[in-house]
Amino acid sequence: MTPARTVLPRSADGGLPLRRRVLLVAVVPFALVSLGALGYHLIEGWSLFDALYMAVTTLTTIGYGEVHPLTAAGRAFTMVLALGGIFTIFFTTAEFLRAVISGELSSHLGRHRMEKKIAHLSNHVIVCGYGRVGQQVCQEFAAAGVPFVIIDSDAQRLADFAVPVGHPLVGDATEDTVLREAGIERARAVVVVVASDADNVFITMSARLLAERVPIVARAEDAASIPKLVRAGASRVVSPHVLGGGRVAQAVLRPAVLDFIEVATRSEHLDLQIEEVPVAAGSGLDGRTIEVTGVRADIGLILVAVKKKNGHMLFNPPDSAALAAGDTLIVLGKRQQLDRADRLARNAHA
Repeated sequence: MTPARTVLPRSADGGLPLRRRVLLVAVVPFALVSLGALGYHLIEGWSLFDALYMAVTTLTTIGYGEVHPLTAAGRAFTMVLALGGIFTIFFTTAEFLRAVISGELSSHLGRHRMEKKIAHLSNHVIVCGYGRVGQQVCQEFAAAGVPFVIIDSDAQRLADFAVPVGHPLVGDATEDTVLREAGIERARAVVVVVASDADNVFITMSARLLAERVPIVARAEDAASIPKLVRAGASRVVSPHVLGGGRVAQAVLRPAVLDFIEVATRSEHLDLQIEEVPVAAGSGLDGRTIEVTGVRADIGLILVAVKKKNGHMLFNPPDSAALAAGDTLIVLGKRQQLDRADRLARNAHA
C-alpha cells in the first residue's frame, strides 16, 4: 500500500504555495552564494573572503572582473554558476513578485494580523457559517456591540467583511484547529449556522468536545436533525423555517403581540427593551427578596419572569420571592433602568 503523501496546496494563481515562495526567496540566494564561495575556495584555493566576493559579483552580474586569474576549471565553474544562478534567482524573484502582484502576500499578512487580534479576544461569540442566516446573526451581534469571530471556508464571502466588532476567519469550522484559532476556549458562545445539517452536527460535536461548558446554538434545516444536534451537544437548536412560519402565523393571529416583541427585542429601539439579568454571587440581588432589591419599586422595571438556577421559570413573581445566585431575571424597561439593574446584579451596590 502506497503511503500517504502530503501535498502542498497551490496558490490561487496556479503558482507555488506562498510559504514555499517566501522560503525560496530567503534560502536560494544564500545557498547560491555559499555554493559559489565554496566552489572558488576549493577549485582556486582562494581565501573565503575572496571566494565570497567573486561569487557575489558573478551572481549579481556586476562584472568587476576576476579577483585573481582563474584556471580553466575556475572559468568553467564561473560559467555554470553564472548561468544556473541567474536563471534560478530569476525564477525565485518571479515567484515572489507573482505573490505580491496577485495580492496573496498582502492577504497572508492581513490574515496574520487578524489572527493576532483574535488571539486577544475573550468572552466573544464564534459564528460558523456566513450564509444568509449567518449574515443576519452577525448584524444582530454588531448592532448589540457583541464581539464575534465569523468562520467561513469561502474566502470570497469574507473578502469585503468590515464590521467593527467582527473578526473574519477563513477556514473549515469542522476542523478543531480552526475552532481553537477562533478562541473557542475563551468564547462565551458558539453559533453554528452553515447550510448543511450534517456539517452543523459535526461542528457542534467538535465544539462540544473542545469546550464542554460553552453554550452552542445550532441551526437545523430539517426537523429530523434537531435530536441529532441535541445529542451532538447543542444547548439550543433553532429552525429558521419553524421560526419564520411561527412569525407569519403570529402576524395574523396576534399582530399587536408580535409588534411588542419586535420593539422589545431589537437593540435599535432604545425606549423599551427586554433583557436578561443574571444574578451574581454576593451581588445586591443575591439572597434578597424582590421587594427588598427595589427592582420594581425603585428602579421601575417590569419583572416579567425569573428563571431559577434549576431551570424552573417563575412568571410574574411576587415581591416576596427570594432571588439567589444563578437566577436570571427577565425584565422590561428603558436602557438606563436595565443598566442599573445589571450593575446591581453584578455588584454589591447599584
